Amino acid sequence: MLDKNQIAQRIAKELQDGYYVNLGIGIPTLVANYIPEGIDVTLQSENGLLGMGSFPTEENVDADLINAGKQTVTMLPGSSLFSSAESFEMIRGGHVDLTVLGAMEVAENGDIANWKIPGKMVKGMGGAMDLVAGTDNIIVAMMHTNRAGASKLLKACSLPLTGKNCITKVVTNLGYLTIENGAFILRELAPGVTIEDVKAATEGKLIVADDVKEMEF
Repeated sequence: MLDKNQIAQRIAKELQDGYYVNLGIGIPTLVANYIPEGIDVTLQSENGLLGMGSFPTEENVDADLINAGKQTVTMLPGSSLFSSAESFEMIRGGHVDLTVLGAMEVAENGDIANWKIPGKMVKGMGGAMDLVAGTDNIIVAMMHTNRAGASKLLKACSLPLTGKNCITKVVTNLGYLTIENGAFILRELAPGVTIEDVKAATEGKLIVADDVKEMEF
């Protein structure tokens, strides 16, 4: 199975030259550390930063420079800082090419729930609802099952929705799946993971692609 860094590393292969990319809280922030050589992307943070770099080394930490998840980050040459209002104008205006989000649940029709668990203290929705509404290309990064071992790839989300019919790609610790025509399509298996492992961990409708292969990094 993949660890969190390997999930981020696989997602980084989806980056294309010239993309403007928003990385959500959690696993998605790690994608910044694996941008392929020769690929020029601009990372956007909804708290008002365009041109975010990788996480800083200990000696380069600036406590005043943070991403939307309140993690310290770096700025690349040519970066800019602006208000949160302007940042959301970018998002709502459709100027983000790719969004990477974490999730608590994803449904076979592309619904996502990633901001609230009833009865539990959570940080709030942040910019997730705006991002799923303003971005056509969204990848979810998450573990395939929750801590109790229950599937997070479901027939229908049980938690409050962040967005409807908006997710098309999911990378988990078990593999890479697309969502098409009301089903999860298994495209790649994590090293050491079998098709049966994925079937056992997926509640929603699962179709195994004819050309399913082992994931490469």
